[in-house]
Amino acid sequence: MCGIVGYIGEKEKKHIILQGLKELEYRGYDSAGLAVLKDHKIVHFKAVGKLENLKEKTKNFQSKGFGIAIGHTRWATHGKPTELNAHPHFGEFSYIIHNGIIENFQELKKELTSKGYNFLSQTDSEVIVHLFEENLKNNEPFEAFKKTIQALKGAYAILLISKADEEKIFFAKNLVPLIVGKNDDDEIFFSSSDAPLIGLAKEVIYLNDFDLGYAKKGEIKLLNNSKSKALNYKKLSTSKLSAQKDGYRFFMEKEIYEQSAVTSETLMGRVFKDNIELENINDDFFDGICEIKICACGTSYHAALASSYLFERVSKIKCTVEIASEFRYKDPLLQNDTLFIVISQSGETADTLQALKMAKNAGLKTLAVCNVDNSSIVRISDEILLTRAGMEKGVASTKAFTTQLAVLWMLSLKLGKIKGSLTKQTIEKEIQALLKVPTVLKVDDKIHEKIRRLSKRYLHGHGFFFIGRDLFFPLALEGALKLKEISYLHAEGYPAGEMKHGPIALADSELFTIALMPKTLLYDKVKSNVEELSARDATILALSPLEFDIADDFIKTKGYEHPMLEFFEMSVIIQLLALEISIRLGNDVDMPRNLAKSVTVE
Repeated sequence: MCGIVGYIGEKEKKHIILQGLKELEYRGYDSAGLAVLKDHKIVHFKAVGKLENLKEKTKNFQSKGFGIAIGHTRWATHGKPTELNAHPHFGEFSYIIHNGIIENFQELKKELTSKGYNFLSQTDSEVIVHLFEENLKNNEPFEAFKKTIQALKGAYAILLISKADEEKIFFAKNLVPLIVGKNDDDEIFFSSSDAPLIGLAKEVIYLNDFDLGYAKKGEIKLLNNSKSKALNYKKLSTSKLSAQKDGYRFFMEKEIYEQSAVTSETLMGRVFKDNIELENINDDFFDGICEIKICACGTSYHAALASSYLFERVSKIKCTVEIASEFRYKDPLLQNDTLFIVISQSGETADTLQALKMAKNAGLKTLAVCNVDNSSIVRISDEILLTRAGMEKGVASTKAFTTQLAVLWMLSLKLGKIKGSLTKQTIEKEIQALLKVPTVLKVDDKIHEKIRRLSKRYLHGHGFFFIGRDLFFPLALEGALKLKEISYLHAEGYPAGEMKHGPIALADSELFTIALMPKTLLYDKVKSNVEELSARDATILALSPLEFDIADDFIKTKGYEHPMLEFFEMSVIIQLLALEISIRLGNDVDMPRNLAKSVTVE
């Protein structure tokens, strides 16, 4: 979820790049950098942290007159947020910026190192520029660039500049966004989204996967699968905020739709046909581990609860889950054979951070599941697994939740293999299901439209019950939390079997029950619980692949053959339901009252 910009033209390039990066800073702010090629020289600047730091570094730099420039704001996925790891990366006479993940960078790096190339960074991106310069030895620049892109596996939006061809920016796109635009002055612009281009470009091309080409003043050359491609220009939006939202009404809505793409990045380079590779974590880190304890808050706590089913069922390891704000004060018993996992989107959650420090002081091995590479929790933990969700602007977490679950599912499979609790065939079957998650998370427009219509019937009453069993109990908790956070309506999540132990006393026509009824886990049990509520006049909205006649409202799911796939499918639906109810109530979905994105105080 990094942001990239590029420019070809006569204007002050520093200004255009910095302004463009400012519009993209919501995509990442670990570090930023720019490079300008002008008058046969390439000048570059990098800075860690906010964009203001880069602006300060470049305050005395001028770049008027014809030239080309590229800029990048980073959300770290490989390597710490340092100046060496910041973009642009450079070789002897070429510079690149890259958004995405190169899955085969280790193999490419090993090959290039054997040929004498020196690597300055820890990133996957740096291989691109060295590989280009290696290919340039026997090819003209554009052919060298094409050969470079052909060698890459993974996701990328790439801009490359080189003294080998000083008038051109070479570009390529796969799985992550890249836009090229132009105006009547023959200027060319590149960006990760529309916003930086508004007021500069008149028309843009939204590049497709496997598009590549080059641009120079007044000319854009575009190929796909080695064949020339027509330039399909479209008019730009005129609203910068709308452009940042890519046409969605709220950032939360955009982030719900982004879940498919970001989860692809979560899995990339980690999941293979018959194996899980967790970067930089050696198998012997898990030696002597007999138990897992997970600490988290809010949505991350619900991800932890769901993962506890996987660790016990798949990995065959005892797993307990603690709310961090309670764990801190219970004088817990901590054993050295326990792996202590903390989960936090921001990596700054105060209670979770203090729980981590307690575990460290007790001598436990610690592992952080986090979205922010330079956060306090990441710095303190022994090992980390980044979720790679990119910046989440909506206060109510969506893509953070699903990427956390994807990481934890991977970890459960890895531990199952290490502990010998999974057969080779079972691992392959689980991995086949795991690789389907990005597809499952794609929003079905028909279902979204149905939820939009249904939402008008759920704006009153005295409360909501979200109910489910097994894995779907934590999902019920998450559904209730989402609704509370942004609609301000009272909602509770319950294990479906607990209804008759007290809560069913509340049942009447003004009590809305959201029933999670997967076909793969305890369907008949949940059905019986829902029938008990219906008999007492509760209004039922059922989510299931199996028809359920007594439901007042019914959303038919696709019915995948793995419980986790049904879990991910229903997670999108409950997010959309909360979104649409909140919109109908006229609430600010992205900035709900009384809430902050990151709880950094107790």
